[in-house]
Amino acid sequence: MRNTITVMNAKGGVGKSTLVLALAETLSAFHGKKVLVIDSDAQASISHMLLPQRQLEALQDEGQTIVDYLVAAVLKETPEDWRRYVIAGVSDVDDARSIDLLPSDTNLTLFEREISKGEREALLRRTVGGILREARQAYDYIFVDSAPGLSVLTECWLREADFYLSPTRPDYISTRGLAFLRKFRQRNPEMGFADLLGVIVNMKDPQSVEDDQYDQWLRQDPENRCFARPVLRVTPLQAAAYFSPSDRSYWAKYPGQTGDHLRMLTDEFVRRITGVQNGQRR
Repeated sequence: MRNTITVMNAKGGVGKSTLVLALAETLSAFHGKKVLVIDSDAQASISHMLLPQRQLEALQDEGQTIVDYLVAAVLKETPEDWRRYVIAGVSDVDDARSIDLLPSDTNLTLFEREISKGEREALLRRTVGGILREARQAYDYIFVDSAPGLSVLTECWLREADFYLSPTRPDYISTRGLAFLRKFRQRNPEMGFADLLGVIVNMKDPQSVEDDQYDQWLRQDPENRCFARPVLRVTPLQAAAYFSPSDRSYWAKYPGQTGDHLRMLTDEFVRRITGVQNGQRR
């Protein structure tokens, strides 16, 4: 089953983690899907969104993050099971209880430096591929929330995942990040690369003429495979990034049109994945 998705834009600040959060919670709450979120960003943004800060800090202190797994498996080459580092049932949405998380830590940057110094890129890619291969059998969808830029670890996810999904703000700098990623994909085709699932125009200001112009410009290029609905920059979606100390319903977190739009976006996401799995044209 092709169900692993790396979420990536070479430019930061495009709302990538918030989008992963919304897709995962919508898939859980309304589609009944079991979702694994892999936090591959040293900033650990999605980890903070899915866990209380105190719990995440405890996990980091106790060595229970993806960094600790990769250090053991790649740098120390010791037998280790990545599932031991997965936190089950995360999210503050009470009807989205089928989301698991492989959390991250700031030490991920230091780990990548050691990989480059020790020439262990090949082992890292095999380890990443092993995680995704086994996760495909246990989850309906696996999202990798990757860091901006193109690090050695992000390249592994992009080459081992089935798809990559690119959020972009409708502005010049963010769209340049898309162009960079497209060029990189064309290099070393023999090494393999994820298929583009599509571009999601994210954080669009509904009152901005410039945002609308960039939105339309992106949609003119069929290679972008833009999703039909942009994600608007609205207060409820920005507030969703903060973990609530008490459980809340999906509609309390994503009220009104925000929730409606996210459900339609997620429906299109599911249709695209299902179409590929059924052998239809992507």
